[in-house]
Amino acid sequence: MIQTVDFKSIIDRYQVVFFDSFGVIKNYKGLVPGMRNTFDYLEAQGKDYYIVTNDASRSPQQLASSFVKLGLEMITPEKIISSGMLAKEYLNLKVHDGTVAYLGTEDSAHYIESAGLHTLPVKAIDESNIHQINGLVFLDDEGFNWYRDLNKVVNLLRKRNIPAIVANTDYAYPLTNTDVAIAVGALANMIEHIVGKKFIRFGKPDSQMFMFAYDLVREANPALGKKDIVMVGDTLHTDILGGNKFGLDTVLVYTGNTLPEDAAMSITSTGIVPTHICENAVV
Repeated sequence: MIQTVDFKSIIDRYQVVFFDSFGVIKNYKGLVPGMRNTFDYLEAQGKDYYIVTNDASRSPQQLASSFVKLGLEMITPEKIISSGMLAKEYLNLKVHDGTVAYLGTEDSAHYIESAGLHTLPVKAIDESNIHQINGLVFLDDEGFNWYRDLNKVVNLLRKRNIPAIVANTDYAYPLTNTDVAIAVGALANMIEHIVGKKFIRFGKPDSQMFMFAYDLVREANPALGKKDIVMVGDTLHTDILGGNKFGLDTVLVYTGNTLPEDAAMSITSTGIVPTHICENAVV
């Protein structure tokens, strides 16, 4: 088993910390025990931090509210950087009228609506409105009938030459300590292969996600460099790979997707090597 190091000794070396959300700060049980101490410590030390998440199921305001309910009132909407925010920017630039269909919950449609576009859940697509749809966004794995609506998506993309945007690239997320559930990124990957079209993806490990976050922190402190920032995550293929590709130091923790007994084999087989490994992100 790989030797782990104390999380406090790691974050003391950096000025800014990027945290993944699910699997680092919270998991299927709720708040990871001790995480309140971590954010109290960061506040006391004057260190900046952001939640860099592939969660496009809710707006930054709703995501922040969920942290407040867990006792982390210091995590405000301004601290949230989600893949949905990048999808919104793309829609602002590329889709100017018509209707954007989406897979997900009504809450997840916030990112489309805030771009000033009319939204339509995939379940409501029919022959009377299909020709008005100028874009499709994969937002969440809930809020629709998997059999009926995934078939609708396939046929929509066969009939309409429109951009398909994946706002959450995660393939799976942990339900329990041993079980995972299929995430919307895996559904998008399957449909992409079926229809033979290239989808547009936003979220970790894509470098655009990290550039977005990097530009944001440098607005407040232009002197910051990549060496001053560390990315903390539980998943090699998103958090760690994305951070590594962008040139950030990375911390892998064992409170989410990566189990300690599997870490060495996963790192060896993928070639994705974190800078540091910690049991958790607790100080």
